[in-house]
Amino acid sequence: MNYALITGASKGIGKSIAEALAAKGNNLLLISRSEETLKELSLSIGQRYKVRVDYLAADLSHAGSTEVILKWLTEKNYSVDTLVNNAGYGIWGKFSDRSIESHNEMLQLNMLTLVQLTYALIPQLKKHPKSYILNVASTAAYQAVPTLSLYAASKSFVLLFTRGIRLELQSTGVSVSCLCPGPTATDFVERAGMSADIKKKSDTFSMTADEVAKIGVNGLYKGKAEIIPGLLNKIIVVLTAWLPKFVTEKIANDLYKK
Repeated sequence: MNYALITGASKGIGKSIAEALAAKGNNLLLISRSEETLKELSLSIGQRYKVRVDYLAADLSHAGSTEVILKWLTEKNYSVDTLVNNAGYGIWGKFSDRSIESHNEMLQLNMLTLVQLTYALIPQLKKHPKSYILNVASTAAYQAVPTLSLYAASKSFVLLFTRGIRLELQSTGVSVSCLCPGPTATDFVERAGMSADIKKKSDTFSMTADEVAKIGVNGLYKGKAEIIPGLLNKIIVVLTAWLPKFVTEKIANDLYKK
C-alpha cells in the first residue's frame, strides 16, 4: 500500500494539499509539529475520503528530524510514492537585526530538511512505476526581497534544486514539480511577524489555500516543472524576469519595508 507524505500538513497550504490528494484516493502520511491538530485532521480526512491516514509530530526545523521520519517510516513499513515538501516559514526584518539561531532554524526547515528528506526517499520513489515530488517554494523565489532576504533566497534555492533534480530523474518514473504560490490566506504573515499594514496589503491579493492546493496537485499530476497559481502571480513572475533587478527590488522593498 502506497502513501503520500506531506510535511507542514497541519494547516495552510499543506493541509489543503493533503485534502486534495485524499480526494484523489491517496493514502496520507502527515507530518507537522502539532500532534493534537494532526490527530484531529487525520481522523477527519480518513472519515471523509475513506483513505488511510497516519501522522507524526516532529519539528523539522531541528537537525536530525529527517532521521526521525525515516525511522518512523521503516518501523511502520510505509511505502511512499508521493513526497510533498511543504513545510516552511519566513522571518520578517532586517537580516542583521535577527539572531543567527533564528536564521539557521528557518534555513534548516526551508532547505536542509527538504533536501535530506528528498535524498533519503528518492531510492524508494524510483521503485514505483510512477511517483511524484512536489516542492513548495514561492513567487519570492524569483527576486530578492529586502526584509525577507533569507526567506526569498531559500525559496530560490528550492526552485533551482527542484528544476535540477527534475532533469536528473527524467529517465525514471519520478516526476518532480515546484509549486510557487503568491500571497495566500494562511498564517504566514503572522508567523513571520509582519505588520498589520503588510497583512492588509497581502489580503487584497491573496488566494485561498484550497485554490493553491488544487492547482498545485493538478499541475503535479500533469508533470509541470513550475506551477504558479493565479494569473496575477504569473504576470508578476514574467515582469520580474524582464524588468531590471533594481526596479523589482525597489518595489519589494517598498512593499515589505519595516
